Amino acid sequence: MSISKLMLLIALLSLTGCGGELDDLSPSGENMTVPVVPGSSGVQVSQQAIDFVLNDTLNVPLTLSAEYPAADALVLYFTMWCPVCDSHMGYMRQYIRPNFPNVSFYMIDYVSGSVTASRQAQLSNGYTDFSVMVDEYQQIQDLYNATMGTTIVIDSTGIVRMNEDFKDGVKLYETLSLLP
Repeated sequence: MSISKLMLLIALLSLTGCGGELDDLSPSGENMTVPVVPGSSGVQVSQQAIDFVLNDTLNVPLTLSAEYPAADALVLYFTMWCPVCDSHMGYMRQYIRPNFPNVSFYMIDYVSGSVTASRQAQLSNGYTDFSVMVDEYQQIQDLYNATMGTTIVIDSTGIVRMNEDFKDGVKLYETLSLLP
């Protein structure tokens, strides 16, 4: 058997082993996402934000639901302290936060693993002007389906207005601009 025939046979066998997923090769184009019920509890846009309690880097607990009535909105940014996160947080610091003085910005450190390590990362990266919350066991990361750069905006009534990865700051700025 030639190499090309053998490769074709392997390709066919791997496709037949897809367990009924051959139709994925010709998708219908139908949106299969579950519709969001506005006001229901969840992490998607238009849902009531899921409440949580986290300690900050000074070991002071913060309860999400206690914070959003006091501000026009809350911005949660999930950071790993990498160069990409640093550029996102720097952009927020320089271009977004000054235009929205009644919005509270919280960085959520989900990688350092302890209040002490998170405080050290905060200080060594120069973010003493941001509140840094410590997600020691990645519970909030899991709860909000977040990853590096996930940015969440919660309005003053507790409704999620944005939940997506930070790209260039335009969506974050627009979302904050549209708040009442």
